[in-house]
Amino acid sequence: MSPVKHHAILAIGGAEDKVHGKEILHTFFERSGGTAACIGIIPCASRDPVAISGRYQEIFAEMGAPETVVMDIRDRAQGEDPSWETIVEPCTGVFITGGDQVRLCGLLADTPLINVVRQRAQLGEITLGGTSAGAAVMGHHMIAGGGSGESPNRSLVDMAIGLGFVPEVIVDQHFHNRNRMARLMSAMAMQPNRLGLGIDEDTCALFESDGSFQVIGKGVIAVVDPGDMTHTNEPDITASDPLSIHGLRLHLLAHGDRFDINHRKVLTVAKS
Repeated sequence: MSPVKHHAILAIGGAEDKVHGKEILHTFFERSGGTAACIGIIPCASRDPVAISGRYQEIFAEMGAPETVVMDIRDRAQGEDPSWETIVEPCTGVFITGGDQVRLCGLLADTPLINVVRQRAQLGEITLGGTSAGAAVMGHHMIAGGGSGESPNRSLVDMAIGLGFVPEVIVDQHFHNRNRMARLMSAMAMQPNRLGLGIDEDTCALFESDGSFQVIGKGVIAVVDPGDMTHTNEPDITASDPLSIHGLRLHLLAHGDRFDINHRKVLTVAKS
């Protein structure tokens, strides 16, 4: 007998497989209730929300989802409309597409819709998935943008407030694909009480209700843990000076590996 698949939160590094095995999207679909799922799609990060939501509607319909609902919100006033709460009420899964995470937060932060989605996801009443920009907003703190190809420094990363679905983490996405390690390290020097997750494309952190996550997909998740950091010059330097950080911990996790956020440790996985 296979175990009951409980609701979860999925942070996907972007460019997930939409054509072949669709492993990550299948996992989201199954955790949302499979052929009994009602899936809500939030395409607000995208400048072409109709096309992007249509693509996901097609994918989930092919998997057997009986119903999908698109929450196509184009401006702040529309986002604050309380009727979205009624629309999201029957959803067993909510999927947030890619695009621009700053746009997404500008439209949805502190709205009744996102407050209900957060509450229900954290209570384990729905499965929540976010890809690319939809993953970047997962933490209380968010990487809004920045560069790559430099030594870590404060000007390499723009920080903002995210949507707080998994408040303890700071997520960076398209991670090794866009050479973003330096900017995630820079973010962690500025937010040493959080846990940094750098998620590759076609790779996902699947957060369970017990405070652990499992890695799914083709790439790696880099966990940057500043919990034992002994020193950083971050408070004392200008934005473009090189950062000094001592005692930063790094884990590289691949498919099947699990990590306990609360205790900041890798959980061994029994190999079948």
